[in-house]
Amino acid sequence: MQNSTLIAENRSIQSSAPCRLDMAGTLDLSTFFYPLGSMEPCTFNLALDLRTRVRLSAYEQGRVKVVSRGFESAVFESGRAPFNHPLGLMFAIAAAFNASGVMIEIDSGSPPRAGLGGSSAAAVALVAAFYDLLGIVPEKHRSRIALHAHGIEQSVAGVPCGLQDHLAAAFGGVNCWRWQSSNPLQPFERVEIGGSLKIAELGESILVAYCGVPHESRDINGKWVKHFIEAKDRNLWKQIVKAGHRFVSCLSEGDLEGAGYWMNMETDLRCRMTPEVLESIGYRLVQSARDAGCGARFTGAGGGGCLWALGTRLDIKNLRAGWLEILRQRPETSLLEAGIDQQGVLLS
Repeated sequence: MQNSTLIAENRSIQSSAPCRLDMAGTLDLSTFFYPLGSMEPCTFNLALDLRTRVRLSAYEQGRVKVVSRGFESAVFESGRAPFNHPLGLMFAIAAAFNASGVMIEIDSGSPPRAGLGGSSAAAVALVAAFYDLLGIVPEKHRSRIALHAHGIEQSVAGVPCGLQDHLAAAFGGVNCWRWQSSNPLQPFERVEIGGSLKIAELGESILVAYCGVPHESRDINGKWVKHFIEAKDRNLWKQIVKAGHRFVSCLSEGDLEGAGYWMNMETDLRCRMTPEVLESIGYRLVQSARDAGCGARFTGAGGGGCLWALGTRLDIKNLRAGWLEILRQRPETSLLEAGIDQQGVLLS
């Protein structure tokens, strides 16, 4: 794929995709959902309108340049970029499409390494941009884009990667993803949660905080995978599957207090396996949420990044002041003002 197409059409391609909040993650790794298939594991995610935006434009022939806020820009000859580079995933996607003479610009609406699935959102948005360049309408191929982006990311990550982040970026909305070992070609089933009115109410029932410490998901995920393969903690994972089902059931029925209970239960199970999923500020935010009658959980694999709380609108309103007081003790922290994104990946 050469830059001549972009030059001839005198255009750039712009796309975007949302990041997400999640519950019962890791079960979207085949390492887990195949052996646990009889329990029909599921994960939950909620797309946030903190969108990652990608712009694809013509550049010097034979080279690929990637520019991303928060990273040093990089240029390599086409197909010669190291994929273990901080921007390696973007170069890997460019290589997968045999791109040459293109510039990729990325602007994320969420903090870097915040545990919100930002890298997967960028991957989905970039794959969608290349699809558009090939004449494939992205909005009609959301599953294909998610699977394509995930396949490339997992091929260069060096560790197993889950798929739920890519699905949240591709579809948007509030979803339960059921993981089924019986269909290896498309191992997920999407179950949408709530109508438009419920979604609007749910947006007022969440609170998201960045704890000021970037996370590194592969460290904690790597421990979970290693221990599961070694037959450690498997009983706890079965309890996490149960907590995920109960959380989704309560949320679907509008029972926010019940959903918060199972959210806290799942967080406790993770902390038993890997206490480092919560750092010092994270522990205080979780306790503050529980004192306010809310559920709270780290996002992604934890160990820094973001936390989110779920509760009634009144409880969340009361919690906001408590979280702000805790966050003031670390300058890099912030509450993220975000709503629910229902659009998924888009061309703009």
